[in-house]
Amino acid sequence: MTGPVLILGARSDIARAIARAFAAEGHPIQLAARHAENLGTDRDDLQTRYGVEVSLHDFDALEVRQHEAFVDGLPVLPEIVVSAIGVLGDQTENEDDVEAALGVIRANFEGPALILGVLANRFATRGSGTIVGISSVAGDRGRASNYVYGSAKAGFTAFLSGLRNRLARQGVHVVTVQPGFVNTAMTAGMDTPGALTAEPSEVGEAIVNAVKKGRNVIYVRRIWWLVMSIICAIPEAIFKKTSI
Repeated sequence: MTGPVLILGARSDIARAIARAFAAEGHPIQLAARHAENLGTDRDDLQTRYGVEVSLHDFDALEVRQHEAFVDGLPVLPEIVVSAIGVLGDQTENEDDVEAALGVIRANFEGPALILGVLANRFATRGSGTIVGISSVAGDRGRASNYVYGSAKAGFTAFLSGLRNRLARQGVHVVTVQPGFVNTAMTAGMDTPGALTAEPSEVGEAIVNAVKKGRNVIYVRRIWWLVMSIICAIPEAIFKKTSI
């Protein structure tokens, strides 16, 4: 397990933790993000700390017509790809601003799904590889507090499930990651319960372990499986009267 790992959306706190977790296992790292040249400090830290090769690649998930060219431009096709692409957005703004809602939907579903689709085809042709998509527990059931973001993540979760089913007999494994709350810049200012809030390093370690063990769907903190099972079991007639 030392093939190259491509991190899409490499600028986030979670992505940085994932890169460190894989680098600690000896994997070469490909960091992909917009304005990737600004990730020089991350590259240098990974190379110095873990002694692995790290390359930077400019990538915009929303430039979907450039996805094929992006993959063609990589120095080597990765063995593992992790999509850490996504934005939370603001539900109230999304309700009133079509462009804001579109941005959230595209960043959490369209862009990640389409780039992983391109890589899935390449992996299938090669007959090996692992695809990791970071989705969200918000996609397990639509809730008034974040249904635009949640619906995009629900679509991404369904996409990953279908991809896993399609590729299961072609030597390619697909992992769906449901982090729940994570202590990052994205959740800064939110009142997140400690028992439900993971650190970025936990996400990185959980993903490395899921890849090693061939897991299909993981909740970074297992309590989220119970929480979402309860929420999903609430009858609709009752659920629509809640404000969660």
